Amino acid sequence: MTLSSTRDRTVVESAPAGLDLARLRSEFPILRTRVHGKPLVYLDNAATSQKPRTVVEAEADFSLLENANVHRGVHALSQRATAAYDRAREEVRTFLGASHASEIVFTAGTTAAINLVAQSYARPRLRSGDEILLTGMEHHSNIVPWQLVAQATGARIRVIPVTGSGELDLAGLNEVLTERTRLVALAHVSNVLGTVNPVRQIADRAHAVGATVLVDGAQAVPHIRVDLEALGADFYAASGHKMFGPTGIGFLYGRAALLDAMPPWQGGGGMIQNVTFEETTYAPVPAKFEAGTPPIAQAIGLGAAVRWLRSLDWSAVEAHEADLLAYATERLADVPGVRLIGTATEKVSMVSFVVDRVHPHDVGTVLDLQGIAVRASHHCAQPLMRHFGVAGTVRASFAAYNTRAEVNALIDGLLEVRKVFA
Repeated sequence: MTLSSTRDRTVVESAPAGLDLARLRSEFPILRTRVHGKPLVYLDNAATSQKPRTVVEAEADFSLLENANVHRGVHALSQRATAAYDRAREEVRTFLGASHASEIVFTAGTTAAINLVAQSYARPRLRSGDEILLTGMEHHSNIVPWQLVAQATGARIRVIPVTGSGELDLAGLNEVLTERTRLVALAHVSNVLGTVNPVRQIADRAHAVGATVLVDGAQAVPHIRVDLEALGADFYAASGHKMFGPTGIGFLYGRAALLDAMPPWQGGGGMIQNVTFEETTYAPVPAKFEAGTPPIAQAIGLGAAVRWLRSLDWSAVEAHEADLLAYATERLADVPGVRLIGTATEKVSMVSFVVDRVHPHDVGTVLDLQGIAVRASHHCAQPLMRHFGVAGTVRASFAAYNTRAEVNALIDGLLEVRKVFA
């Protein structure tokens, strides 16, 4: 337990039993750096989380000591690389509770995973008059791929609306979820609001009308223990760099029967069984969807990130992040002119807000000069911004390594914003 003082109060830093906050923070050297001469306060975790030393070392050790291509060589280095790459897939399978490692396809990230499903699963199946159901809080990466499919097939996009508190309005779900619905794509957690959506409830209703369900899990996996069987999702996508892992790597979970029936999306080496100039036969999943040399070091880093996540006491992490969310919400009320966007009952640890008469970019710039990293933008969710009548928001997103003292630093920074733009 340590004492940290801010301008207007003293905060006692204490974490739940099972979470040694000081030790946890020591695993992230970047948290000890300074920005503009000030200690870094990193509150942009929803954009990309920092990496623990073990993840960086896993990537570096492979690159320095075991670098080779996978699934093609008979020499020792290639065999080691292949084993490490395959272990990473098994780590992800275990983390999600998938039945088979073959149900995990490595992709460049959530965006690539959604596009794979859009082009390989949806586009060959949809016809004019079919419907794709989205929600009003989706990231552009879970909107644009479906627009492209709708334009190519004549399908129609429909939307589950969002309430004023930032929750899905399920009262009228029967109006938008119909016998014409072929696919439902929704965020597990909103990247703007932190709202945790009732995926299982929606999935059950979607399956009842014969629809398939894809879940964008990018913002969920760092905060929520994901159980695929409990969720009822047919597809689940996420990105390594939002779950303490490398950039350039992510995954798509797909039910085995669905993946087996889908045609390849990209062609090349590694995804074939036999090639002639007349025809090609394809490798079984997941290789069928992993054309070319994969991001081997990044996949190994992702495996290390998953192992690190699994080593945590998740009950303690969830309690700590819930405390940060509650504390930040309480403290933001101390700042004149701040208005929260999204006050859902079920949220992960992020707050999105606007400051009266100050553009979000100006807020972010003033905070940056004090060493505080937040996100100030439309967060690739322009339809949601329009719903709330704002051009953008300031988003402070917390991870397990953040502290109440850093929340206080954010509040002090916002009080400075009010002075600058008084």
